[in-house]
Amino acid sequence: MADGSIVGAASLKGKVSEEEWKARVDLAALYRLVALHGWDDMIFTHISARIPGPEHHFLINPYGLFFGEMTASALVKVDLEGNIIQETPYFINPAGFTIHSAIHAAREDAHYVMHLHTDQGVAVAAQAEGLLPLSQHALIVLPQIAYHDYEGIALNLDERERLVGDFGEKKLFLLRNHGTLSVGSTAAECWMGMFFLERACAQQVMALSAGRDGVLIAPEAAQAEVRGQMQMGLGGAGRLAWPGCLRRLDRELPGYDA
Repeated sequence: MADGSIVGAASLKGKVSEEEWKARVDLAALYRLVALHGWDDMIFTHISARIPGPEHHFLINPYGLFFGEMTASALVKVDLEGNIIQETPYFINPAGFTIHSAIHAAREDAHYVMHLHTDQGVAVAAQAEGLLPLSQHALIVLPQIAYHDYEGIALNLDERERLVGDFGEKKLFLLRNHGTLSVGSTAAECWMGMFFLERACAQQVMALSAGRDGVLIAPEAAQAEVRGQMQMGLGGAGRLAWPGCLRRLDRELPGYDA
């Protein structure tokens, strides 16, 4: 629809707590930003958010909606067992629940979890060396990257323990042969981590198009310098960039906050 609303998703504004509504709006904005950047995979992949409070409930996308049409009210509230705990015309993708529930349960700081299947992210995740120190974007994110080997479509709940073990305390993930993943205590931090990781992957694919032998690896001293400079992470930069991201959505893809 022209105003960005979704058929069948009645507005929940004023019907849920202020904390839940804010989480819904921020999460819907993440979906729209992914679509705006062309990083979505039709109705596949997921972004989730933990709802503040002791219940440990979180929000995830309804299966069947495109990222560019996501709204705050359309998001589905589930518990850690994957049970839908609100009245909704939608259902969720079990594969999305497997990955996201594992990280939300294990990481207190993982309020937002974003997983993508971009061409460049999958390409780097499928390279034996993983992300290389070829660009400033790569140097910024490399200290925060963990890896997890591909085990098939994420329907096996047993994979959750191995996934969490591989992730550790990192903020970013390359899922081998699969894609990218970012976590954040805020939507802004989650988005900024993914933005830099995806840019680094795209730059690596472009650099390697001429062959591995000709690329210039950043000097060790420079790598160490950037590691020191980035000890505080990307949270601060995310807070500065996030309002502008929302203003861009309001101009180019409005309706996420419905």
